[in-house]
Parts: sequence; C-alpha cells; structure tokens
Amino acid sequence: MEKIKIAIIGLGNCASSLIQGIHYYKNKNSEDAIGLMHWDIGGFKPEDIEVVAAFDIDKRKVGKDVSEAIFAKPNCTTVFCPEIEKTGVKVSMGKVLDGVAPHMENYDDNYTFLISDEEECDIVDVIKKSGAEILINYLPVGSQKAVEFYAQCALDAGVAFINSMPVFIVSNDDWARKFEEKGIPIVGDDIKAQIGATITHRTLANLFRERGVKLERTYQLNTGGNTDFLNMLNRDRLDSKKESKTEAVQSVLAERLEDSDIHIGPSDYVPWQKDNKLCFLRMEGKTFGDVPMNIELRLSVEDSPNSGGCVIDAIRCCKLALERGIGGQLTSISAYTMKHPPEQIKDEKAYEMVNEFIKGKRER
Repeated sequence: MEKIKIAIIGLGNCASSLIQGIHYYKNKNSEDAIGLMHWDIGGFKPEDIEVVAAFDIDKRKVGKDVSEAIFAKPNCTTVFCPEIEKTGVKVSMGKVLDGVAPHMENYDDNYTFLISDEEECDIVDVIKKSGAEILINYLPVGSQKAVEFYAQCALDAGVAFINSMPVFIVSNDDWARKFEEKGIPIVGDDIKAQIGATITHRTLANLFRERGVKLERTYQLNTGGNTDFLNMLNRDRLDSKKESKTEAVQSVLAERLEDSDIHIGPSDYVPWQKDNKLCFLRMEGKTFGDVPMNIELRLSVEDSPNSGGCVIDAIRCCKLALERGIGGQLTSISAYTMKHPPEQIKDEKAYEMVNEFIKGKRER
C-alpha cells in the first residue's frame, strides 16, 4: 500500500500522540488494535501514514528529527511508544504571527514556548518538495492570523488541509469556496476527542432529548496542565474555542438554551496535571411531572492521545477524497471528528455517513 504523506504544523502534544500512534499500531492487527474507531479505511491502516514535513517555532524542536522533537519540552503527554526510529525529516522553522500569546513568556521554560532564532523557511516550498498530500494544523487556540496563513499555504501548495483547532476555516464559506474551486479536500474545524468532554456532553444532551427530559441549564468546566491550557489563560484568545464547544452541544438540543443557562469552556491551568484533562460537567433538567433532576460527572482523560484516534481517521478519509478527486468540505468525516464542522450532525448519524463514505456510497 502506498503511504499517505502528511505535513504537520505544530509538533506539540497532539502531534506527538499521533506520530506515536502511527508507530504503535505497526505490529498490531484488527483484533488487538485497541483505541481505533476504524482499523482499515479504504485499505489504509495507521502504519500507512508517513510524516514527510513538520513545522514548529520552538528552539528545542526546530532542526531536530521529528522522532526527537515530539518528545521535547514543553510536550508533556503520555509516552506510550518511546522507541521511534529516526525519520530523516527535520522540523522546519515556521511562521510565528499570533501563534504565541504574549503571556506565555512569563512562565517557566519547561511549560512554555521558546521561540527559535532560526530563519523562517519557505513553507510552501518545503511542503511541495516533501511530497506531502495533506497538511494538518495543530496550532494553539487563538492563532487566527497564523491559521489563515497556513490555510493559504495549503492552497498555494495544492495539498489537502485538516484543521484540528478552533479557527474557522472549513466551516467558513469564503475559505471553503477557495478549496472547492481548487478541488482540494478539507476537514475541520476543531478536533473532538474519542471520549472527551464535548462528545460526552453531546451524548448526554441527546439522551435528555430522546428521553423527554427538559434540559434547563448546564456547564462544562475543564482544567489541564499542558501548553493548550496555559495558552488559554489569555481569555482574549478563547472566542472561537467557546463558540466551537458550545455550538457542538447546542446543536443536539431540542431547544437552544439561553446564553445565561449554558457555560462551556476552559476553566483553569493546573501545571501538575500535565496532559491530563479533568472535565466537571453538570446538567439540570425536569422529568415527568416537572420533577427536577440533575447529573454531575467528572471525566479524566489524557488529552492528546484522546484526539489521535479521530485525526488518524480524518487523515485516511482525506486520502480517499484525494484519490476520488473530491474537493471542498468533507461533510461526513468533519461532522464525525470535529466540534465545529460545516454541518452539525448527530454523532450516530455521522458515524453511518462516514462508513458510507468509506465504502464509496456517498461523495462527501
């Protein structure tokens, strides 16, 4: 099977988990491959993905082989596949723009970004020369200008784009039109976890609706200790993140809640949690006879591996679109793996749609 050649923007915890996963599943089969939603997608297995280019701005990663960079500070996610052979792919110096929040410089080097003094590379040229087919965006929340810059790089290089964070590209009509016109597939925006805060909240909200319980108010508070949570201490960077997470829940409700009755978003940064994310969720409603009830839930997950299972499916579905000559928004895999897709679809329906897409029974 030919390789799916990918380029990655941001060699942080999520990229580390993805790359570890590609190697971890090499010696597995469909029976013992725990943690995958799909073992085989159109003949492509996890091991068929190859990183051929990578971009970062941290001096501890730039110039290093990808196999080393994914374990460099400030990365702090679980190492579940420590033995990774050198890839021969060096991390190139990317473009900073608004990718690093000013407040990050006030924290210990082990927890924050240290901007490299290397000269920025010609990103489009690197992508083209690498032979990459798909560009995956893992930039920090709030990097509006940087994400738009890299989306344009994908267009200029003629490669597919998977937007794993909440700057709206795939769900933005103007950007989507640009990719559609060039016949380039796109998946986004803002990656879900396999079993994370958003998917759990959506599932419970859908359960309320299906069982006739009126949801009156809810909150979802999250804490963590990775650079994502440190970055999000700057509340000015959170508008799109809060919109993405809130809309993912609102979209499955029988009736939309007033803004004052729903609060979803990051709560605080706790350094010792590292890549462990704690979600505190509360839902209040009324059952038969207007009798009150509530649910309180505490969810603990390793944040970055939790997203890996979704991205690894998004990559392979994107490859199928490339093979089939499909450009623009990929509706099914976006709805299945992203919090803010072009079209919000119930999770069980999105799962069916993805399987139909894999089998070639639907175009997108």
